[in-house]
Amino acid sequence: MPEVPVPDTTLIDPRTGRARGSRPAARAPQVTAAVAAARRALPDWRALTPKERSRRLHRLATLIEEHADAYAERERAGTGKPAHEAAGEVEQMADLFRFYAGAVRAQPAPAAGALVAGHESWVRWEPLGVIGVVVPWNYPLMMAAWRCAPALAAGNTVVAKPAETTPDALELLAEHAREALGEGVLTALPGDRETGRLLVAGEVDMVAFTGSAGAGAEVAARAGTRRVSLELGGNSPVVVLPDAPEDTWAQLAAATTYNAGQSCAVPARVITLRANYASALAGLGAAMRERVAGRDFGPLNNADQAARYDRIVASSAAKVTVSGDTAPGAGEDGGYWRPATVLADLPDDDPAVLEEVFGPLLTVQAAESVEAAVALANGVPQALAASVWTRDLPTGLALAARLDAGETWLNCHLVQTAELPHGGRGASGHGTDLSALALHEYQRPKTVTARLLMAPPPSLT
Repeated sequence: MPEVPVPDTTLIDPRTGRARGSRPAARAPQVTAAVAAARRALPDWRALTPKERSRRLHRLATLIEEHADAYAERERAGTGKPAHEAAGEVEQMADLFRFYAGAVRAQPAPAAGALVAGHESWVRWEPLGVIGVVVPWNYPLMMAAWRCAPALAAGNTVVAKPAETTPDALELLAEHAREALGEGVLTALPGDRETGRLLVAGEVDMVAFTGSAGAGAEVAARAGTRRVSLELGGNSPVVVLPDAPEDTWAQLAAATTYNAGQSCAVPARVITLRANYASALAGLGAAMRERVAGRDFGPLNNADQAARYDRIVASSAAKVTVSGDTAPGAGEDGGYWRPATVLADLPDDDPAVLEEVFGPLLTVQAAESVEAAVALANGVPQALAASVWTRDLPTGLALAARLDAGETWLNCHLVQTAELPHGGRGASGHGTDLSALALHEYQRPKTVTARLLMAPPPSLT
């Protein structure tokens, strides 16, 4: 058969909107070869003791730290993030590999012992095999670490497809993984949506996908009976009571504009009581004006996302719109820069309320009561993250418990660490990222029971 030509994907710098290079988009032969390499590497990798896998993962983390500048440069090229954001995410990625290098050596086990008379039973946690990972463009490094680190620590091999617009950083991670972990243990497979479809439908044992709800539904359908872990975005409510801390607005503005708002767990919908609606709008507007595109946060990632963002904002029925500034020089050469924005006085069924906007934007709604605020907060299909802001700790904790979200914060937002699990509900998907619990996403338990053949002890009577 003639060799199938591999199309090139043009890479765009989101800061300028101009081409910065290209990558071949893998097709069936390349996908098949990558999965086959992972399959060949699997027996030796899974046979390693947790101690040895841990040692190699620590070596990978060291390589990441030693080449932190190169990782940050690649991250910025694909996303346009400010230098401080990219550097911080490289540090977090290395920390995640170190966390799972330790966690795999300390896994708790289910009960074992003589659970049936005359028998001894125990449980083995076994890797699933070859994991197909699909990584989004908003956090090319951190999302790769969230998925790949626990999968590798658990004894699996991984074929990871980066987003079409941001292959650079994951390619470097795969190079260092080859050095630290071995050939075929972690492979990067650059490409487009068709590449992702081929990987999901390929000979992998599990698919871990992070992306949009629509794409997640397609992934689940293509995966069939295989295990799937889906993190599918959010539309986070932020319930602000009249006694909220003084720094609430500054905290929310900073969280909303981090990564230009392109985060599944970012604050999205501010819900106040009628009594503090006007003051909330004033405080939030002032805080968002302080966040400057090009200084405090970067551009949107790509032309499609910018067009989608503009469509949602243009179709909103908001009567009040507050916009921040763009730093001098940012956007003069093009690019997908959008200012920090607040939309208020809008109906509950407004597109900016119901859809995940994925940009530096907050909506503000007023509720007539706490009950109504909870109903608004839980009134969208997504259920990934939420926050409550009040000085009254018992009230805040009680309210946080009523919000339907996989992760809830009180008087903070986007505070995450490797030790705490993160996962969605409803249209936000299912499965667990982060924490030791994520190891079990990529493992299956096997119960082993042995009949004891030894003679019974002599009677004492």
